[in-house]
Amino acid sequence: MEDRKNQVKDLEHKEPEDTPLQKQGDKRIQKVEDNVRKLWDNFKRTNIRIMGVPEDKREQDIKNILKEIVTENFPHLVKELDLQVQEVHRTPNKRNLKKTTPRQIIIKIPRAKDKERILKAAREKQVVTYKGASIRLSADFSTETMQARWEWQEIFNFLNI
Repeated sequence: MEDRKNQVKDLEHKEPEDTPLQKQGDKRIQKVEDNVRKLWDNFKRTNIRIMGVPEDKREQDIKNILKEIVTENFPHLVKELDLQVQEVHRTPNKRNLKKTTPRQIIIKIPRAKDKERILKAAREKQVVTYKGASIRLSADFSTETMQARWEWQEIFNFLNI
């Protein structure tokens, strides 16, 4: 009888283990989340993110900003690329509302090849400027992908040292 009581007490204090059904459900959830992330990244594959462009009172010129950047920094690409902009907007300042850094600009262009050529030229030049200010160009990815890249970046930096 004492053995049975001890077994019951042990079961009461024991944490529940994941059942095979729960593990399968967790795998399904992870797979769905990965698929959503891949779809979102595919949707954003023609977007370019521009960081460091000072905010101006006249935001009407923001549509022509990519053409100005390419003309100023990559004159050889101006003739080769047909730069058409589908959509341009500044991102909201989510992280720190009191911070005075300029908001990032997202530009959607029709062809992914044009985006790749612009980003390749920016990597080769290393220092890209807009009206004398240093800016950065990068591909636009989903939040989850960017978070994963940041996590891996620390590992790469450690390995490169």
